[in-house]
Amino acid sequence: MNKQWTDTFCGEIESFKDAIGAFDKGEIDRKAYKGVSGGLGSYAQRDHSRHMLRLRLPGGRLTMERLRFLAEVVEREQVGRMKLTTCETIQLHDLSANQVPALMAEAVGCGIYTKGGGGDNPRNVMASPLSGVQPGEAFDVVPYAEAVTKYLLSICRDIKMPRKLKIAFCNGVDDCVHSAFRDMGFLAQPDGTFALRIAGGLGAARPSMGVLVEEHVQPREVLYYVRAMVDTFCAHGDYENRARARTRYMQDTLGPEGLKEAFLKNVAARKAEGGLEVTGLEAPADIARDSSGTVDHPRAIPQKQAGMYAVKYHPIGGLLPVEKPRQLYELLKDIPGAEIRVAPNEKLYVINLTAAEAEKVIAATEDGARTRFECSVACIGAATCQQGVRDSQGVLRTLVEAVREAGIPDGALPKIVISGCPSSCAAHQAGAMGFQGGVKLVDKKPQPAFKMFLSGTDQVGQARFGQEVGTVLEADLPALLVELGKAAAAAGQDWHQWSEDHAAERDAIIAKYL
Repeated sequence: MNKQWTDTFCGEIESFKDAIGAFDKGEIDRKAYKGVSGGLGSYAQRDHSRHMLRLRLPGGRLTMERLRFLAEVVEREQVGRMKLTTCETIQLHDLSANQVPALMAEAVGCGIYTKGGGGDNPRNVMASPLSGVQPGEAFDVVPYAEAVTKYLLSICRDIKMPRKLKIAFCNGVDDCVHSAFRDMGFLAQPDGTFALRIAGGLGAARPSMGVLVEEHVQPREVLYYVRAMVDTFCAHGDYENRARARTRYMQDTLGPEGLKEAFLKNVAARKAEGGLEVTGLEAPADIARDSSGTVDHPRAIPQKQAGMYAVKYHPIGGLLPVEKPRQLYELLKDIPGAEIRVAPNEKLYVINLTAAEAEKVIAATEDGARTRFECSVACIGAATCQQGVRDSQGVLRTLVEAVREAGIPDGALPKIVISGCPSSCAAHQAGAMGFQGGVKLVDKKPQPAFKMFLSGTDQVGQARFGQEVGTVLEADLPALLVELGKAAAAAGQDWHQWSEDHAAERDAIIAKYL
């Protein structure tokens, strides 16, 4: 970002000190404070004296400079918790009122801008986490995610949208970023263009796949389409009813074809004005190095660059151990081209490693998930989040312990997705098995419970939402998961094959707990 923008942002941070100080003293209420803090990427936690700060990472890129910043901050400020998010950001938790604005300002020095990290703003622009190194991809989409980020930050003070706007770029192989049902989803194609879907989204009400509005967007023209989406949302979004103020509701008010027509009209108008072509993209860095040796490990992924590897690491629940940034920085700082990518499924990918380097990273990350099930996703949960209903992190820990104790083999259960409330922060509707926090009446008394969803997927070309099958008491979840896992293991099949071949048996087991 240019100096004028940065100076203005730093001025906003100075003003924010007064707001967070007033909130800390009880001079303004939560709602009023949220209206100020969200736009700068911070929210008060359930304990109002503690705060979260969301570090935007376009395309999930945690460069060495940013990793060093994270390591230094965590140590110096004694940050107690870090959370990898489903929007490819990192959240710092349990901060004091004094720490938040100071860290916002310090982050600017390594190109981390918290501006727009919350509130009615364009959010972190996402990209397939292995983009640029993944075999079979159409092309590297990260440069376009970064270009869109810079553009949106440059205009975010001049626009007033009904609510937030989420944009994702898929490299054509891995759509864990959910381009099929984002507010804007760009899908890279083998011919070097993007297919574009708009006005998709999750949520308790009206989850929607995006509307295909253009099959061949030229990459250099993506900013015209982004600006046209802002124009369309501002013109046709609902400013009166926040429950209907997401882009997906424009599919109702305009109809899919009417929405497409209005959007493409705005695209044409912006193109006529000109000036938004993406130019000056840097050529990919040459990362070729000594590629002798191979790695045979389930967390080592061969890159499309011959002899190079990526290593995946999934801290359980997406809670990154506080010592890990320093440990990884010291391990990676002298490796040319090494970088970490934050993925929306709460993984970290360390990319551009030789075989020998990959072995060292694997050894340093053995504390993470051991199985597909342990790679499950959970939001931060009600113990921390103001909006939360259920403690999704606590539930996940309980389930992992139960599945380990029962000796369920790897693959017999899928990765599950747990949202602590109807807000879909963990994207439970897109999981093979998803859970949404709520309550269930038992003898006329509300009990902690979760709605259960089955058979969602985010695979490219096959995206679909899971079907709600009923509500399970929180206390019954461990027994349900163990029984399902044992049934699949007894059949000698992984979850997906068993679930398909034995759907009646699966449903009968689930029915006992509904």
